[in-house]
Amino acid sequence: MTPSDQAQLLLRKAAQDMAVLNKLIDDREISDETLGYHAQQAAEKLIKALLALEGHPYPRSHNIGLLLDLLQSHGIPLPERFENVDALTPFGTVFRYDDLPLEDAPERHSWVALIQNIFEYVELAVGRCSEGG
Repeated sequence: MTPSDQAQLLLRKAAQDMAVLNKLIDDREISDETLGYHAQQAAEKLIKALLALEGHPYPRSHNIGLLLDLLQSHGIPLPERFENVDALTPFGTVFRYDDLPLEDAPERHSWVALIQNIFEYVELAVGRCSEGG
């Protein structure tokens, strides 16, 4: 699979997590942990798509901070407005497997906007690469 193909696959998989997030965001029966998990998964796949696009391997890790560090070490820019995305990491790890209370009620709708903005950024990068520029 080419780097571009891998990035496109990850983009499609992130869109699936986004669809769940968008569909269930207003349903109060769905826990913050479950929605946070889908937000985390989408963010993880989007960051991995940027790494894949440049031909860089990435670990099988849910640690968004680690993935952001990899982007930086490879000189791949991610706008500063996305730097707080690593706050989603616990939803892919700790909150996914342990029954721990959230310290504060998260602003669920902020996840939708954040993930949508990152998606659009990555989609544009993948599109540029697919067009050869």
